[in-house]
Amino acid sequence: MNTQITLDNLAKLKLHGMAKVYQGILSMPVHEQPSPDQLMARLIEAEIQERASKKTQMFLKVSRLRYDAILENIYCNVQRNFTKENLLALADCSFIDRSENILITGATGCGKSYLACALGRQACTLGHRTVYFGMARFIERIAQSKLDGTYVKFINYLDKTKLIILDDFGLHPLDTITRLAILQILEDSYAKRSIIITSQLPVAKWYDYLDDPTIADAIMDRLAVNASKIELTGESLRKKK
Repeated sequence: MNTQITLDNLAKLKLHGMAKVYQGILSMPVHEQPSPDQLMARLIEAEIQERASKKTQMFLKVSRLRYDAILENIYCNVQRNFTKENLLALADCSFIDRSENILITGATGCGKSYLACALGRQACTLGHRTVYFGMARFIERIAQSKLDGTYVKFINYLDKTKLIILDDFGLHPLDTITRLAILQILEDSYAKRSIIITSQLPVAKWYDYLDDPTIADAIMDRLAVNASKIELTGESLRKKK
């Protein structure tokens, strides 16, 4: 069969990874080209990698992460109260498989958001659908969805997400609608997905911030019962830069 026809058929079948590798092999000298079984193995591996890469890029796009952060750029030392061992424990994203939450607290500029986004990027790379919200945008989204009747659609969208990141928790006042929305999301997420929350407020002060004893009890019970707490310390990283 004509090799160009084969390439065209691979394109029609959207086997782009196979097509790239096959085209590359055709340009090699005949005596250097792989055997049929080696060729098949390389084509299949290339297609797997191509699809994984596209899936990662799609997840990164829809996640809307605040920072293009990577774990390799995370500062790890005793002064920050965050060591390489702590980072390695999170790097495989097994906390998502266990549906564990991560609560990251610390002063402004200490790298809370960057760490959360780095974990979000890692989750996307490992095939976990992720979504990021700054709390201001999250509050707006809840209010707007209530007004235009898309609240259920929004909740169903989150239900398909394995990792939810809420950044800057505690900076903006919450109304009853938002408190109840957070409670519903936590209720739906329990034992099914993970939530990362960053905040300048220590976790001990979140109860007062929620400002409703009944709802606060329910939220904190679902949020903290299966959570790892990271308290970042040290000087502002912005000042260092």
